[in-house]
Amino acid sequence: MSAAILTDDMAFRIGMASRALPGVALDQWIGILIRAVGLPLSPERVKKLRLKRLRQSGGKAFGDFTDEQLREALSLLRGQGIDLSITVPVPKPYRPGDMPGSIRVACASNRGDRIDAPFGNCTRFLIYQVSVSEIRLIESRDAATGGKPVERYARRAEQISDCPVLCALTIGATAASSVVRVGIHPLKLGVPKQAGEYLSGLQDVMAGSPPPWLDNLMRGSDSLTLNQDRTPQPTADKNLKESAL
Repeated sequence: MSAAILTDDMAFRIGMASRALPGVALDQWIGILIRAVGLPLSPERVKKLRLKRLRQSGGKAFGDFTDEQLREALSLLRGQGIDLSITVPVPKPYRPGDMPGSIRVACASNRGDRIDAPFGNCTRFLIYQVSVSEIRLIESRDAATGGKPVERYARRAEQISDCPVLCALTIGATAASSVVRVGIHPLKLGVPKQAGEYLSGLQDVMAGSPPPWLDNLMRGSDSLTLNQDRTPQPTADKNLKESAL
């Protein structure tokens, strides 16, 4: 099934719903859903799915499941009752000096340990300490909400002002100005990625020939902040993205 047919959000719902149906393989579960609602598997289609139709589509695979179990799966499939915070790994303690040469990175996230949200609309910032040899999640911060966009961007930038690097799915020009103003270097992924996967690429750049702005951060990592008069260099950003992704 192509990414164009199954969105990231729908894939997450399907995965969570499958946990309510032990013994039913994920590919089997997806096949049942396709028989039940057709393609594409979308929130609009599964919202209309009823218990009777789901049980008919499952056939013998659902023979041992009660109606209550199938209702729970339906509820999760519709995005109801999903506590997204439970998918976030538990942060580990960190003290200055634990990871020499490391930098602090804020990742815009809506789900789990993924970088999957725009800076202006994410629900949380996952805060990682990254060195050449280790990636450590040290904190999860709920993103500021409410107010006019410009005000919200400024509050969010202040929230992560101790993080010299920001990784986000997207970030607009106005939001980027807000983070640059407080000394943060924004990196735009364009497609969702697991934080560990993306930051592993950043480690490779750190271990090789990091661009000047990153090299300076690594050398001055104890302060964990950029000089206020430093602004990101577009060429360095491009080189980092090409090397790290």
